[in-house]
Amino acid sequence: MSWRKPVTFGLSFGVTLATIAWVASYVALSSRTRNWVLGAFAAASVAEVALISLQRWRGVPSHLNDETVFDAVVARTLAAGGGVLIITIVWLTVAAFRPNRATAPSMRLAVRVGLGSLVGALAVGAAMIARGMILVVAGDRAGAYAQMGGLKPAHAALMHGVTVLPVLAWLAARTRWPENLRVRVIALAAAGYLTAAGAVVAGTVAGALTAPPVLVVAALGLVALGAAGALTVAGVVRERVPAGIGVR
Repeated sequence: MSWRKPVTFGLSFGVTLATIAWVASYVALSSRTRNWVLGAFAAASVAEVALISLQRWRGVPSHLNDETVFDAVVARTLAAGGGVLIITIVWLTVAAFRPNRATAPSMRLAVRVGLGSLVGALAVGAAMIARGMILVVAGDRAGAYAQMGGLKPAHAALMHGVTVLPVLAWLAARTRWPENLRVRVIALAAAGYLTAAGAVVAGTVAGALTAPPVLVVAALGLVALGAAGALTVAGVVRERVPAGIGVR
């Protein structure tokens, strides 16, 4: 038992919570509904990290652990918190696909793809827990933890598109590009991200994460994402260079 898991969860949940609170402002929701959804997501996030950290401090596994009554309560609370996370993110994702003229098309695309990828990450996480519980009930606790560890790359690859793509759309809005060009650049970034993440998911499920085809496809996706990012940063920098020095 190391501190790697609580530290990783803490950083990941912190970044995701901050991102969701920001991204929700681009989703067509009433203020009251947005506050309830974000409040539930924040409470579940804090509870997940706190309980995982508590179990590490106690020196026992946090998930799939029913060795004692207390451990079983913690494990079930973590599962319930995961359910709350899924419900709130699905709610936001559905709302993100509603018409919303207040948000630029490029940001709408980034938010929709980002939230969709996060739903995929949560679905992988739910599958990890469900499959692990089946193995624990069958008496194969070691197999349960091995199975959960095997799906981590797929879970991680899908997790942070909701941060990367909206940030890129926000930067693109700081350029002088017309909106149709911004949409094309964000579409390139989204295609690259989904290609790379899809390759990781496929490689993880097939048990061939380091196979050459998987690595090649993932690399192509990262190149596309990187190209979109480089173009956007260049566009922002160009706007910051004073006129009259041969750039414009």
